Amino acid sequence: MARFTLHGMWPSGPTYKVGLMLRLTNTPHDYEHVDLRAGAHKADAFLAKNRYGQVPVLDDHEKDICLSQSSVILDYLADETGQFGGKDRSERLRAREWQFWAAGPLTTGIYRTRAVKLGFFKFPEEVQAANLQSALGALKELDGLLTGRGWLVGGGATIADLDIYGIAAYAGQAQIDLQAFGNVRKWMGRVEDLAGFKGPQDCLPQASVKAP
Repeated sequence: MARFTLHGMWPSGPTYKVGLMLRLTNTPHDYEHVDLRAGAHKADAFLAKNRYGQVPVLDDHEKDICLSQSSVILDYLADETGQFGGKDRSERLRAREWQFWAAGPLTTGIYRTRAVKLGFFKFPEEVQAANLQSALGALKELDGLLTGRGWLVGGGATIADLDIYGIAAYAGQAQIDLQAFGNVRKWMGRVEDLAGFKGPQDCLPQASVKAP
């Protein structure tokens, strides 16, 4: 058994963030598919791992630690792998600032708009419109903050980039055109050029898989 097990579902953006981190750090791990549509996330065994009944969940069998919430998992993996954590404490804290920022309108705007477009949820029209405007406003802010910057923090990719990429990557499925956000598109291209990168459609398996 691998040291780590990632529990998730392949259409899940938060699960993708963790899967991408594991791939980019070349970290062997088992993958356990959690069938949300069948209610697997509400089963007692899963709730014992994650009180919130959400994916992703990461088990570290070596240290007997089980974590939920993708941003926390990324932070933990940065410590355990020594990668994407920034060059010092200041950069790590700046990365965490970005992660907290992203948990607001960017996440709710893009993920909820995507969920409606894919038929997962249905909101009143005024709520759908508000979600879209939240996404566009956050993308505009991100685009401005990326002016003159290659990465969100310091001179290289950090967990902030992986976290926020794992939101922005779903803009297409939300039918949000990124053409007006040139800095965002260039930054996304830099993430996609990282060795080992795979996009949302290819990073996660659609069934449980054991590490080689």
